[in-house]
Order: sequence, then C-alpha cells, then structure tokens
Amino acid sequence: MITVEDVEAAAERITGHVVRTPTVPSPGLSALLGAPVTTKLELLQRTGSFKARGATAKLLALDDAERAAGVVAVSGGNHGIAVAVMAGALGIRATVVMPRSAPGRAVEIAEAAGASVVLADGMDAAFALVDELRLKGLTLVHPFDDPVVIAAQGTVGLEFAEDAGELTDVLVSIGGGGLIAGVATALRARRPGVRIWGVETEGAHAMSAALASGGPVPVELSSIVSTLSAPSASPLTYEHVGALVTDVLTVTDAEAVRGTLDLAEHAKVWAEPAAGCLLPAARRVLERVGADARLGLVVCGGNATTADVAAWAKGFGLS
Repeated sequence: MITVEDVEAAAERITGHVVRTPTVPSPGLSALLGAPVTTKLELLQRTGSFKARGATAKLLALDDAERAAGVVAVSGGNHGIAVAVMAGALGIRATVVMPRSAPGRAVEIAEAAGASVVLADGMDAAFALVDELRLKGLTLVHPFDDPVVIAAQGTVGLEFAEDAGELTDVLVSIGGGGLIAGVATALRARRPGVRIWGVETEGAHAMSAALASGGPVPVELSSIVSTLSAPSASPLTYEHVGALVTDVLTVTDAEAVRGTLDLAEHAKVWAEPAAGCLLPAARRVLERVGADARLGLVVCGGNATTADVAAWAKGFGLS
C-alpha cells in the first residue's frame, strides 16, 4: 500500500502542472442535506476532473525511452482526456482507447489534444486492445492500478485535509478505486478520525463486488456513468479500500442523475453523474451516523454536456 509520504512526494512532483482546486463550504448543499457540507471542487481541475493529477505524475515519471515510445491509456472518458491533454502539454505521443459508449465530448477533446483515439466495443474489449498496444512498446498509463497514479490522486485528499474545516465523513466516487485509495491514504494520515465512504452506481459496482467476494472479480457493466465503469477493481485498490474505507454504497443511475441536477441547483456547480451519485449516498450516510455529521464531498469531475444530462434526466423521468 502507498503511504502519505508517497502522496506528499506526488504533490511536489505535480506542482505547477495541475491546479490546487477550491475547497469551499456549500450553504446550498448544507440546507438540502440538513448537515454542514464542504466540497472539494475537482471539476475545476485541468481537463475537468481529478484524473489530471495521476496522469501528470505518471507521465513525469517516464524515462527517456518510454517518453520517446509514447503511452497508451484506457478510459471511459475522463482518464483519456487527462492523458491526452497532459501528454500533449509534455510533448509525449498518446494513444487513448475508449469504449464506444464514452461521451462524444471526451473523444473530441482527446483528439484535439493530439492523441490518437481508438474506439472499442465495451470496456472489456478496450482493456484487451490496450494489452496488444503495450506489446508494441507503448507504456500503459493505467487509470487506477498503479501506485504512482494512486499517490497523485491522493493529493486531492491531502489538499482537502489541509483546507477544510472540521469533517466527520468524506464521500468519494469509485470507478476502479484509484481516487478513493489515494484520498483515504492521505486523510487517514492527516485526519485519523474521519470516516471515508465510497460510492458506486449499481451498474458499475466493481469495488462492492470485490468486497463481497473477498477480492477483485469481473462485473457486468450497465451503468450510463461511463466514467465510473471499470470492469473490475484491482488487488491494489481493493487492498486500500478494505483497510481504509468505512463502507461502499451503491446508488441507481437515476439517483446519480438526480444528484447532478441537485448539484447544479443547490451547489451551483455543473458536475457529472460520477459526482452526482454522492448526494443520494450522503443521505444514507447521515441516516447511519446521525445528524451531527459534517460532510465532505469530493466533486470529482464535470465532463458531462448539458445535452447528455438533459437526455438522461428525460429518460429517467426527472425533467
């Protein structure tokens, strides 16, 4: 497992390349949920999500031969955007493999940044294609199964610990688990009493399945939330979550989209359903821990278009 010293080293490495995003109390969400809420606004990060942190750290760790050969990434959207943009900024050739279900905007941004984008029929096929490309000499920038990436994602937690007021419970979305593994490492070291909760959608429940099975297992993906759709957790992220996270909650896609609308209306931020899922989960956390809780929400990304959210909301009868 990584340590807080690894996270601190990552913070030093990526300084100047990424943004120290705002940590702000949210009066609107506090009123909505009935408890004090502080938000960590990673949707204001470069590339629109926390993924820029891990991508940058990994790219900066490449040796000369790896830089010359180029990198490959697999992504449901945000990781691909981050690798494409940050690789372009560092002069490194990138190939990004995405499922056809990935948001069209993610594909457009990655291509505009100079990356070669390859579309596959689903995340399983995308991961398989990446394995083929690695055999051709490209270095994998994994979205979560890499201690360098996890440590850099943990800088979100390091900043949260330094900038937030009193917190009792912090909620973090889970795809493959890289963000929560890093955030939990930092928060457990800096604020040992804080409880950390993971949140998934029912159709992208890789970590919940891993916890129920005693280790990572493949899951069938059906969620509209492509940015959380990892086909399985990894032994590395599973180990961190098992040791450091209080529990992992699952919500429906409809609840995640409703949460996105609530974030826009009450928090005045335009997030994606990967962050919207935190709000229904927060209500469940409050039911379990009581009204004296002080919540922290890691608003992980904002790369959803108004058209995407409007279509989802209509499909779920929310508009």
